[in-house]
Amino acid sequence: MFIRTEFITEKKFVGDSLTMSLEKDRTYELWSRFRPKVNLIENRINQNFISLQIYPSLDYFKAFDFSNLFKKFALVEVKDLNSNEFKQVIIKDTLYAVFLHKGSSKEFPLTMNYILSDWLPNSQFKLADAPHFEILGDKYNRESPNSEEEVWIPIERILD
Repeated sequence: MFIRTEFITEKKFVGDSLTMSLEKDRTYELWSRFRPKVNLIENRINQNFISLQIYPSLDYFKAFDFSNLFKKFALVEVKDLNSNEFKQVIIKDTLYAVFLHKGSSKEFPLTMNYILSDWLPNSQFKLADAPHFEILGDKYNRESPNSEEEVWIPIERILD
């Protein structure tokens, strides 16, 4: 499940976003709005899609509640941000723990539970205040038990 740690100096993304909670998940609505417009993006780096979450603060995870709001983005990675038509996200100078989720989207909460409740507390890292994201590549198929996606969790080393 854990693959590696990776430091990002800069990644640029464009796409769309919606505010939602886990209780009132609007992911399908978000992707349904974005997918028909993706061919308008000319400077994509690859064919991957990015599902990215920005949480209001690290307290989101400390006082976890299914009704807590966060912003979710449907994105693609681009070379430059020359499009005014789409929302833009830049990630700079962030260390990530990268995991592989295998299975359908219904099984994704099990992966996140493992990362946040098992792997993270037993590592030398803590959550960093930066976007979380998943890379949905060519092996991603939302409902398939054989689906694969990379899960990127922002981390920082715990100082003694």
